[in-house]
Amino acid sequence: MKKMIVAFLIAVLPAVASAAEGVHLDHADVNLHDQASLQRGAKLFVNYCLSCHSAAFQRYNRMGKDLGLTDDQVKENLMFATDKVGNTMTIAMPAADAKQWFGNPPPDLSVMARARGADYIYTYLRSFYVDEKKATGVNNTVFPDVGMPHVLWELQGLQKPVYKAEEDAEGHKTQVISGFEQVTKGTMTPAEYNQAALDLTNFMVYMGEPAQLQRKSLGIWVLLFLGLLFVVSYALKKEYWKDVH
Repeated sequence: MKKMIVAFLIAVLPAVASAAEGVHLDHADVNLHDQASLQRGAKLFVNYCLSCHSAAFQRYNRMGKDLGLTDDQVKENLMFATDKVGNTMTIAMPAADAKQWFGNPPPDLSVMARARGADYIYTYLRSFYVDEKKATGVNNTVFPDVGMPHVLWELQGLQKPVYKAEEDAEGHKTQVISGFEQVTKGTMTPAEYNQAALDLTNFMVYMGEPAQLQRKSLGIWVLLFLGLLFVVSYALKKEYWKDVH
């Protein structure tokens, strides 16, 4: 019972925390059946995330199998940190150096989508803005004062925040970020970048539980079996108890 309570709290606390901070999260319409999206997300992950963030619970060959890729395709397009397709997605960056450069070692992203939620990641990837006060030159509305630079800035371009005045219950006015305005263009249009952010989010959701699709498919068969078993069991019950009643 205690384990069930802990699991429930782990599942709901990120959403509760976000609500408590007043952070608006855009809905990420992830689709784990969309292999093309997962493949694009995997490409973005290994090119832009894997240099700093590991995914130590994900193996290259398992990823390739689930995404409809052969081992040769994985080696040619998605493997830059190792030469063995059976290895996990680790990085070469020493933790001590990472802490010195970023303040804290970049976290492993294997189960980040399960910890934070797809909406959090999708919104986070689209919420970097120019902030000259920060060492990285950027900040983030979802994760204020984040130490991570905006690694996808070449794709999205740079944007600055648009402020509006809000008044609290006591009549105090504060300036809050209501949106963003493009400063420099990226290699992608806003619509293309939103799709790229969704693809990356989709891949990270898959990575958080690679067996999710198989589990759900098996669950349907289990429910069908239980339904059939109920019919048979009820018929047997009626047969055994007909003389008693």
